[in-house]
Amino acid sequence: MKKLAAVVLVFALAVGVGTFVAPDVLQAQQGQLGTAAEAKAMLEKAVVAVKADKAKALAMFNNGEGGFKDRDLYPFCFDSGNGTVAATAAKNLIGTDVRALKDKTGKAFGEELYRAAQKDTVSEVSYMFPRPGTDTTPVQKISFVTKVGDLGCGVGYYK
Repeated sequence: MKKLAAVVLVFALAVGVGTFVAPDVLQAQQGQLGTAAEAKAMLEKAVVAVKADKAKALAMFNNGEGGFKDRDLYPFCFDSGNGTVAATAAKNLIGTDVRALKDKTGKAFGEELYRAAQKDTVSEVSYMFPRPGTDTTPVQKISFVTKVGDLGCGVGYYK
């Protein structure tokens, strides 16, 4: 009987730990989080919008309009010359120099984003950043970045 109780306890703990450890996995499976493929698709759409009308595109990005805010996916753009952030869901970053951004671990991801913005190339940059609509706890984010005219633009998804 004691052996059966121990097995049941171990099973209950395993189930409890599995549920506790995997909320992000459950959210992703339920479609609550954007995927890498969806981030790439949004970046492609953002590139088309910037090429068509840069000012209108940046306004849509900043306002989350035109399908440019989907769960935790959103485009961001910065001036490829001076690094000034022109569009992002993180409104407090607009007007700052992207190259100065560091994550909580001290990684200078802003400089990586800046360097990754190359014409006709999509690069990946990984860093820690708070998910929109949550507390300020950073989680792993991977952004796809490219250069469009005089802008570096990207869309990232959270792991």
